[in-house]
Amino acid sequence: MATQDSSVQDNYRGVWDGRIGFGRKAALLVVDFMKGYVLEESPLYAPGVVEAVANMPALLDAARQSATPIIHTNILYHAPEQIDGGVWVKKSPVMRAMVAGNPFAEFCDEVTPAPTEPVITKQYASAFFGTSLASMLVAMEVDTIIVTGCSTSGCIRATAVDGLQYGFRVMVVRDCVGDRHPDPHEANLFDIDSKYGDVIDRQTAIDHLQKR
Repeated sequence: MATQDSSVQDNYRGVWDGRIGFGRKAALLVVDFMKGYVLEESPLYAPGVVEAVANMPALLDAARQSATPIIHTNILYHAPEQIDGGVWVKKSPVMRAMVAGNPFAEFCDEVTPAPTEPVITKQYASAFFGTSLASMLVAMEVDTIIVTGCSTSGCIRATAVDGLQYGFRVMVVRDCVGDRHPDPHEANLFDIDSKYGDVIDRQTAIDHLQKR
């Protein structure tokens, strides 16, 4: 029986450590890789996101070469009142920078969507909440989402939880998600891997795509 004195790995072992694996068809989900997270002058700046963005080109190339569906998301609010941000922009007013025309709301250059890759605009953390993402994935007969983007403790976690609840296998790519501090990043990866999906490395994701 696990005790409070055991390590977190021992405490979870055999209870919250199942693996789900890839299904029949995967899509690559690129969540909110926007310049506000990688520019040092931005209040949203997150060093972990800078590293995650740098790790993305190889994974994007593998997805494009294997004809894997790629779906991007961004966050945009309607200026000036941003009432579509609801309570979230009141709780986190730093998000008010996400409006059309603000450089912080632009996609990072390394992950700019190709013309054929859909962009889903959202107003809240989960890529599923209030969007057509689930319907799009079902229409493509996708059963697995490979999740990348930012931030790990916010939009990635929320998307992983909703992905599971909508019936998708969730694969979160450790190397390609990031946060503003390593502690919440690691804590949320641990929790996602324990309960909501599989946390994998970039090479595992690439290897899977290259087998298709």
